[in-house]
Amino acid sequence: MPRPILVTGAAGFIGSHLTDRLLSSGLEVIGFDNLSSGSRANLEGAMRNARFRFLEGDLLDLEATTRALGESELVFHLAADPEVRLGAEDPDSHFRQNLKATYNLLEAIRSRRARTRLVFASSSTVYGEPTGIPTPEEYGPLLPISVYGATKLGCEALTTAYTELLPFQVIVFRFANVVGARAKHGVIHDFIMKLQANSHVLEVLGDGSQTKSYMYIDDCVDAFLKPLDAAFWQKPAELYNIGSEDWINVMRIAEIVVESMGLRDVSIRTTQPHGGRAWRGDVGKMQLDIAKIKELGWKPKHNSEEAVRFAAEQLIRELRIR
Repeated sequence: MPRPILVTGAAGFIGSHLTDRLLSSGLEVIGFDNLSSGSRANLEGAMRNARFRFLEGDLLDLEATTRALGESELVFHLAADPEVRLGAEDPDSHFRQNLKATYNLLEAIRSRRARTRLVFASSSTVYGEPTGIPTPEEYGPLLPISVYGATKLGCEALTTAYTELLPFQVIVFRFANVVGARAKHGVIHDFIMKLQANSHVLEVLGDGSQTKSYMYIDDCVDAFLKPLDAAFWQKPAELYNIGSEDWINVMRIAEIVVESMGLRDVSIRTTQPHGGRAWRGDVGKMQLDIAKIKELGWKPKHNSEEAVRFAAEQLIRELRIR
């Protein structure tokens, strides 16, 4: 009988969408989350499914992590502190919730010593400010400019090291900015909240020229489902970029949000506190080379502008309902 799949960070933005899709595929899922950045509301549909079990707990608690792992042979590890810009003010949170939490999960797997496969949600921030764009997986040296990116890179290194210690395999997904319904952070959510507070003026952090790839949540989840195919696991450790094949700047995102909210005569003002960047550690330009995973049958259905517009419309509806 198939063993349940463990999803850490299941109540978060991406984790809850992934959980829904796994359940709709007829799989049994255990969700594990400390609810620091996620919410039970995100799992409202999953909670009604008999194949889903939710465990509130923290990966920093090794005993709770070991219990949550149980006999799961496939783990989707999405738990993290997702607020990149807060790393400059509170680097300890990223160290604990990203690096230490991942270490504890790996130790729980090691203590069990059963064959396990782990899909790890990493980030484009591990590349820092690459000179080659679109950036391929083999780009180096990797020099992150944020604590978030540094801890994600450290997590990647830990997971690959454990493949030498255990009957263990890992697939790392380095993904671009993911947007869509249920997101409670990020530029689109921030713009909507600002415009709800003042529908006449929208402040854009930085100079508005920051240009990045944005991926719609459905495309992201499609990629995360690829490891359900046993043929996807050819090596002890493998990594893939996932993202859209274009990019969009922050000023255009601001315009899309204003349009989606049906507002007129909004003054969009920029700030330049960090040389045009939104904050210390913000990457000014980012687009990933996704040729590697495209060879295995995945590619995004939506470009960056479509992803941003869909996400804005969905988040506006969610906020109005609340």
